[in-house]
Amino acid sequence: MDWLLALLLGYALGSNPFGLLLAKAAGKGDIRQVGSGNIGATNVLRTGSKGLAAAVLLLDAGKGFLAVWLAAQWWPEVASLAALGAVIGHCFPVWLKFKGGKGVATAAGVCFGLGWPIGVAYAGAWLAMLAITRISSVGGLSAAAAAPIAAAVLGRSDLIPVLLAITTIVFVMHRENLARLRAGTEPRIGRKS
Repeated sequence: MDWLLALLLGYALGSNPFGLLLAKAAGKGDIRQVGSGNIGATNVLRTGSKGLAAAVLLLDAGKGFLAVWLAAQWWPEVASLAALGAVIGHCFPVWLKFKGGKGVATAAGVCFGLGWPIGVAYAGAWLAMLAITRISSVGGLSAAAAAPIAAAVLGRSDLIPVLLAITTIVFVMHRENLARLRAGTEPRIGRKS
């Protein structure tokens, strides 16, 4: 039962839609009616509020980290399943009819929760590719791909299956972005789409 409890804990924490809640509280309306309709930090940034987007980014990462940290206190052998649950919860929250975010910030939090070197690899890939391309999706996809590679390099083969599952979820959630990247129409940060 521990594995199920860890997964459910992660899902419960991950499903908190901070982007939606903060945007409404800040008077920005329903973030699902803006830009991509996504509840994550990148879409919140489209409201013109960098501070609000940063807060969403930190809270989304924080809920991922907290899920893993709590699970590690109670069920250390299966704490990685809380990581998976948190990303699933963010992407498919029951409160929003299973239509949530794309999981990049939450995945950052769970990577730091699973081990700071994996988190640093994730964040480093994210920031480096974002700086090089100025394309949010390229940064997020690169980070997601870097996490299982980092786990392999660090000898954490126990984490590879969960990190590969998270990477797959992030890539599936970015399928429209991938199509735009192939077409050369994916918008850059700071420019109109």
